[in-house]
Amino acid sequence: MSDGRNVLGGDLEPCGTDPLTGFYRDGCCSTGPDDRGSHTICAVVTAEFLEHQRSIGNDLSTPMPAYRFPGLKPGDRWCVTARNWMRAHEDGAAAFVVLAATHERALDIVPMEALREHAVDVPDDAGALDG
Repeated sequence: MSDGRNVLGGDLEPCGTDPLTGFYRDGCCSTGPDDRGSHTICAVVTAEFLEHQRSIGNDLSTPMPAYRFPGLKPGDRWCVTARNWMRAHEDGAAAFVVLAATHERALDIVPMEALREHAVDVPDDAGALDG
């Protein structure tokens, strides 16, 4: 596992602890050899993004306790796979992105310009982002 650097070149910042995110469930979009899906993008999910993910077979709304997955609701911060985020971007349904909490390995799949286009500073109350 690697804490790593973010896409801005700084230390990778935490993405979210409520719910606890990350491939390693450490609150960060850390990655390593076990993370074949590249869960490197810190997304602030919207209803549109969640619906898009469901439509491509990636249901992020339904809890799966066996995987310590609580199910997401709009406004939650979650480390999503770079490929699925890119697909949502191409389909016009990308989630917001917290750049400082997005691992630099995301750039292997997603251009920085696409990430910047959806960059957001996450307010303390992310519930306002339920659009």
